[in-house]
Formats: sequence, C-alpha cells, structure tokens
Amino acid sequence: MVFSSVIFLFRFLFIVLLLYYIIPNKWKNLFLLLTSLVFYSWGEPKYFVIMIASILVDYTASLVIEKNRGNKLLCRISLIVSIFFNLGMLFFFKYYDFFVTSFNAAFGLDIKLLRLVLPLGISFYTFQTMSYTIDVYRGNVKAERNIINFGAFVTLFPQLIAGPIVKYTDINVELTERKVNYAQIQDGIETFIMGLGRKVLIANGVGMLWTEVQNLGFSNISTPLAWLGITAYFFQIYFDFSGYSLMAIGLGKMLGFEFPQNFDDPYISRSATEFWRRWHMTLGSWFREYLYIPLGGNRVKAFRMYFNLILVWFLTGFWHGADYNFIMWGLFYAALLIIEKAGFKKNVLDKHKAFSHIYLVFMTLMGWVLFSITDLRQVGVFYTKLFSFTGGIDFMYYLRNYAVIMIIAGILSTPIIRKWYERIPRAAIWIRVSIVTIILIASVAYLVDASYNPFLYFRF
Repeated sequence: MVFSSVIFLFRFLFIVLLLYYIIPNKWKNLFLLLTSLVFYSWGEPKYFVIMIASILVDYTASLVIEKNRGNKLLCRISLIVSIFFNLGMLFFFKYYDFFVTSFNAAFGLDIKLLRLVLPLGISFYTFQTMSYTIDVYRGNVKAERNIINFGAFVTLFPQLIAGPIVKYTDINVELTERKVNYAQIQDGIETFIMGLGRKVLIANGVGMLWTEVQNLGFSNISTPLAWLGITAYFFQIYFDFSGYSLMAIGLGKMLGFEFPQNFDDPYISRSATEFWRRWHMTLGSWFREYLYIPLGGNRVKAFRMYFNLILVWFLTGFWHGADYNFIMWGLFYAALLIIEKAGFKKNVLDKHKAFSHIYLVFMTLMGWVLFSITDLRQVGVFYTKLFSFTGGIDFMYYLRNYAVIMIIAGILSTPIIRKWYERIPRAAIWIRVSIVTIILIASVAYLVDASYNPFLYFRF
C-alpha cells in the first residue's frame, strides 16, 4: 500500500511537471487549477464541492468590494459574508463536535455528534482566502477578475494541504507574469529533496521513538525515558512540518512561484518571542497582520496589550485543534510572551546567552507535552513522570536504538550543516548532486520499505 502510494505520488508529480513545462503560458493557470482539484479530490473526493464553494464565495465577495468602493455598507457586508463563510465552514467541520461535547458535559445534554472527517488543509486554505478578501477590502491589492487565476491561487497543490500559508499578495504578480528557468527548477528540485529527507529520514526516524513511548503507557515509563520521548517529539514535529514546508516551497519554485519561508532554525532561539518569529512564520504573520495589529498590537497600554496576546494565542492554539490541550498550549505561550514583554527578556534573557538557550529548549519541551497529548489526564501523568524521578521501563534500550538519529536531528536543527552546504560552490555541482541523490535514494527506499509515515500537520 505504501509502495503503491509512493509510486503514484512520484508519477503524478512527474507527469504534472512535464505537462506544465510543455503547455503554453496562457493555459498554465487553468492546468494548475484542474491538477490541484484532482490532487485534492484524490485525498478527499467528497469535499470537492467545498473547495469550489470557497473559490466562488471569496471571488464574488472581493469583486463586489472592488466594484463598489463608494458604498461602504455593501463592502462591509461582502467582507462579513466572506469571513462568515470561511470561519463558519471551519467551525462546522472542525469545532462543532467539540462545542457539542462541551455543552453536553456542562448541561447534561445528549446532542448528537456529527463525527465529520476534517477536510484536508481546511485550516490553511480558509485563512488564505479570507486574507485575500480582507486585503481587497483594505485596498492593499486589487481584486482578481480572472476566476481561473484566483482558483489557481486558492488550490495551488504544493501548499494546499499543510501550508505554508501563502497570501495572495505573496504571489499575485507571479500568477500572471512568472517565468521558469533551469536554475529555478534545479533549486526547486534541490529544496524539495531536502524537505523530503527531513520528513522521511529524520522526522519519521525520531517519531517512532515517541510512538513507542506512547504505546508503553506514560504511567509505566521511567523519568529518563519520559524525557527521551518528549525530546523525540521535539525533533519529530519540527522536521515533519519544516520538511513538508520545504517540499512545498521546492515544488513552488519548479512551477515558478516563490512561497514565503516558514521556518528559520527556531530551536536556536533565545526566547519564546524569537521562537515565534522563526517557527511557522506564515501563521504567526497571519495572526499578527489580521488580528494582533488591528486590536492595537503593542501600541496600546500594557493591560490591553496583554489581553491582545491572550486572545491571539488562545485562537492560535484553538486553530491547531479542537481540544482543550491545544487551548492550554496557546495560553502557555501567551503567558511566556507576557512574562518576556514585562521585562524578563530584556533584563535576563538578552543578557545571559547560555541560560536563554536552555530556557527556550526547556519551555518548548514543556509546550510540546501539551501539544502532543490530547488527554489532559495523561498530560498530568506525563508531567509527573518528567519531574518525579520515579522508576519504570528503562530508557537505555531506546537510547541505544535511537541515539544516532537523535544526535543527527540535534545537529540538523541548527544552521551548521545548512551553512556548510550553502558554501559549496555552484561550480562543484557534482558534490551537490551527489548529496541530493543520496538523500533522494535513501528517502524513497525508506518510503517503500516502511509503514510508519505520519504527516502531523495534515490533521490541522
């Protein structure tokens, strides 16, 4: 099953890229739209209509705004329709059962759950299309009159399912004027394979350790094994998501698009403030531009600023999943950011480099506990294991099995190897080709042979 899926994916990409380079420029966006819809429908055929509705609603709302600039009420209504549709669709599929379950528990009700399958990438593409309508309303960009171009933007398959969140303003020029040259294709292939290696060879490798720890049961493991397990997740989620982002960016380059960077070595940060400028950068940018700054951002009094942070991070956590652990994870970071803004960053972290790195890694580990375990009772059990220094299943067996991949993950989570690779001159092309080829062969071999291949951010 895994082998056939891998073969299908690579055949799909090869055929799409081959045809894309052959067809005339004027047909490229239509081809991308149709191909992306096929790609999306392959994973979620029953939700094809939702994608079409998303395109039509935001396309129409933005055109109404563009053509009626003098009618503020109509523009406002059109914007509200777009926001209501996007958030309503997100609420219905992602959060309906969460609220029903909470109301049932609070008031002793028995409202039936829908148990709907979450449409792939809904958290990403609803934010993308909503930002487009907001930007048109603000006058930051003109409405796209060509529905084919707009549809291609919404459905662009490399980043459709798990980001990065690409705003219309990021690629609106490239939608009509892009050109693809050999150097760009080469760079795109290189970037894609590097992302594939991060995902398959690193994220999957360390992820198996975290899965084993979960399967053992948190109450049965020793304190050292608990720390080893959450450290594995610390690396897994980073290489999983950054790997997919690089694959999307690489495919975008091959198609002539420059998608925004999504990660910038976040684990070398020295504060939570810096961490969130480096981690999932497109999501952080979205919340900052469309929520935090309109609320007043840092330009308001301290109490109001802290309220803004709490609201933004409550919603950031909730965006990731319809469970209380995600809300707690968001509020955890809100508390850290408030503490840092109150003076801890300026007076302590900025003055003590070694301590600030240790602080960031420790706090990130604590945050990932909340993020990775949805059962709050098990969250409590795991935190207890981390700090109770109690016995249990020994960690040495797992350390011996995973030590090498953990060390590699630690090194690759810093910019050391990347900077070395970037210094290899283009003239020494055979060195770069050899490295990329080895990574590709190893990744494909792993995919063909292994059954463990989760994409963590597909569920968001």
